[in-house]
Amino acid sequence: MAAHGRPALRDLFDESPTPHIAHPPRTHHRDFYVATDGSFREAGGGLGAVIETRDGTRVARIATADTPPDNNVAEYRALHLGLDVLAARAPRDASVGVLLDHDALASNVNSTILATRHPDGKSPRPVSVPAATQYHWRGIRARLNGFDEVRAARIDSDQNPAHPLANAPDQYRHVNREPARCVLPETSESTAGEFPPPSRADRNSSGGGRASD
Repeated sequence: MAAHGRPALRDLFDESPTPHIAHPPRTHHRDFYVATDGSFREAGGGLGAVIETRDGTRVARIATADTPPDNNVAEYRALHLGLDVLAARAPRDASVGVLLDHDALASNVNSTILATRHPDGKSPRPVSVPAATQYHWRGIRARLNGFDEVRAARIDSDQNPAHPLANAPDQYRHVNREPARCVLPETSESTAGEFPPPSRADRNSSGGGRASD
């Protein structure tokens, strides 16, 4: 089990919809998983991130105070931070599962990934990024392109292990003192005979636009 009594990130990812991208069996059991969250309050917000390998080994946790102008900026800053930390500790050929409780950000991540595979660089859905997040979105895109495979899953905030870290960064500041780790996951078991839950295709965002790779 992961921090705060929540399921391991791999379990959350496998059971969550991935907007605009079908979830075939071979995409399960990615090398690394990163869950991020950002909070906004007029009195001050925070950024949180949790990174694990596919076998549930914790790579890092981050809880830092921040003063974003709004919740959207907080979410983008948190993902930017989490991907920066992961990039420093994972090989470039890693496959990565991203877990977010922000619908638009998860959609933008997957649409951007699909666009890199399209001959004309076209996204299946328009990518609309709030103006105040442009700098962080550029950093996010650079990190996404630095890994072998990436896709984002949409989870509820009460399932997100990064949520308490972002919402109470002072309370969880001790996680930043955990030893730095660069952990390679154990060799993945074969997934040849595995199938996603029957409802997988139906749990992606409504309105079409799904694609499989």
